[in-house]
Amino acid sequence: MKIETVFQILAVVLAGAAAYFLYTGNRDGAFIAAVVGCCAFLLSLRFQAKARNRIRDAEREAAEASNDSSSE
Repeated sequence: MKIETVFQILAVVLAGAAAYFLYTGNRDGAFIAAVVGCCAFLLSLRFQAKARNRIRDAEREAAEASNDSSSE
């Protein structure tokens, strides 16, 4: 399982926990669950962006290598 999927699932679970805590009147627990859920969601976005950048860099290096070999 990809790490960004794990963080997305964790974010959804923590959002549900925050909703439950709000329903039961535990505002401190709701706040903590919401903050940690937001962090998990943002970490999933970071891992996705990092993977896209890695792919883009590999494609650019491959294009530069093909340009160098065709110029010889």
